Amino acid sequence: MNKLTMEAPAKINLGLDVLRRRPDGYHDLRMVMQTISLKDELELTKTEEPGIFLTVESEREGELPADNKNLAYRAADLLLREFPQPGGVRIQLKKRIPIAAGLAGGSTDAAATLLGMNRLFDLGLSLSELQKRGVTLGADIPYCLMKGTALAEGIGERLTRLPKAPACHVLLAKPDVPVSTAWVYQNLHLTEDTVHPDIDEMMRCLAEGNLTKLCACLGNVLETVTIPAHPVIAQIKAQMKEAGALGALMSGSGPTVFGLFDSREKAEDCRRAIQEKNLAKELFVTEFEQEECMGKDGTA
Repeated sequence: MNKLTMEAPAKINLGLDVLRRRPDGYHDLRMVMQTISLKDELELTKTEEPGIFLTVESEREGELPADNKNLAYRAADLLLREFPQPGGVRIQLKKRIPIAAGLAGGSTDAAATLLGMNRLFDLGLSLSELQKRGVTLGADIPYCLMKGTALAEGIGERLTRLPKAPACHVLLAKPDVPVSTAWVYQNLHLTEDTVHPDIDEMMRCLAEGNLTKLCACLGNVLETVTIPAHPVIAQIKAQMKEAGALGALMSGSGPTVFGLFDSREKAEDCRRAIQEKNLAKELFVTEFEQEECMGKDGTA
């Protein structure tokens, strides 16, 4: 095999709870993660010349580096350093997932690169072996390797597969505001009055396959930091609920908001309303996606 194409799906957080700040500066989290069908695409090709040759195709020209600051590049470099090859790899990244959006765009590109390199160079690494390497680059990467519906704990690296989420239509709306994940966590102050999402109840709703109850459980502690700094996020949530969303929530540290709808028509109508009011710069209608994780033999 000299060339292959990998898909890199985005994720949303149906539930995101922060339990405490750890002595190492990280936070202990409890999250319900969900893959969606908005995807980047990566084409990996073996080259005779040693090295990593990354190109990025995106409507947002210049916003994403094509060097060792890119997580896809760093993922390839990590494996090539551990498993030297006579040649190198060319990576063509077609970017569709919004950047710095709370959708794990960089992490999913890195995960797809790890999976692709494993297959392209026949490294024979298992899912858990790739996850151990991936977490050194980013806490979301182990989940992005597994995909589907999962409980993530610790800093996000401890994963438990959950029952598939009920099918629905997902509207993503990313407002044109900058959000730094590091800043959000630095400014998160947990108190006795902090309202935490009920992750256990969310898991029960998933086991029942009840979309309405699941949407009633949506919650993200990080909204307490990001929304006061960027009130447009609350405006988008309100617009989605007014348009018939069963639930709406900020994903990750933001600023992207997602709404869950029981019909594509409602989601499209809401997309147009948000666009007309100029509340968001980037809008997508997509759906939940359930992908099988890699087998123990390292195959996708």
